[in-house]
Amino acid sequence: MTASIRARGAGVRFVFDRQRRPVTPAMGRLRRHCETNWGLRGVDVEVGPGESVALLGGNGAGKTTLLKVMAGVYTLDEGAVAVEGRVGSLLSINGGLMPELTGRENAVLLGVLAGLSRPQAFASLESVLQSSRLGNAFERPVSSYSQGMRARLGFATILESRPQVLLLDEVHEALDDDFRVDFERISEEIRSAGGIVVVAGHDHQLLSRMTSRALHLKDASLIDDGPFDTVLGGYLARDRGEAASR
Repeated sequence: MTASIRARGAGVRFVFDRQRRPVTPAMGRLRRHCETNWGLRGVDVEVGPGESVALLGGNGAGKTTLLKVMAGVYTLDEGAVAVEGRVGSLLSINGGLMPELTGRENAVLLGVLAGLSRPQAFASLESVLQSSRLGNAFERPVSSYSQGMRARLGFATILESRPQVLLLDEVHEALDDDFRVDFERISEEIRSAGGIVVVAGHDHQLLSRMTSRALHLKDASLIDDGPFDTVLGGYLARDRGEAASR
């Protein structure tokens, strides 16, 4: 199967009640004084096989929302999205982890969540141990792990599902230098095999090595799409201009 991502007019709306608690749109219609906020609106994106794309933008720009749409976590309130290929996503360092369980036990849990059968998840444990480089810590509760160790466990486990579309939300930025080398190599292998890598983050040096294209999101909208260096330059220039005007 050829990997691809296509979004047309993609929009995701969040509804909050008077206490700023999120509610469903249906519940929002029944309650008074609800507030609507668009996390993403009118986004058109097409990503083809072999592409690596960085998502740039400040906090609240819509990067995470777009990744969750691609991962199938969020359903659209308007527009359409189609993702072809087996998706592997790591959208939070602590996503899916049970702190009281060991790294080994969490690897089984994450493997099943990633689409592996239980026998496959158990069979992958030795590979996850080697890939994550956790050593004896693999048998300790995840509550004792650093953020980087949690990121390594999650990343190593996700790879066992052999994703054709890899989606990452800043998780890679918690990795140490040695593991980042592996991370970049694996990302290149996915792209070389016709897969897709989409990464959101703020480490521009790492993103420049990993990706050739960037999308700049601001206020839930896509405002630029093109070569990484060009889009990054525009993003930084806008940031400096806005900071100078305040």
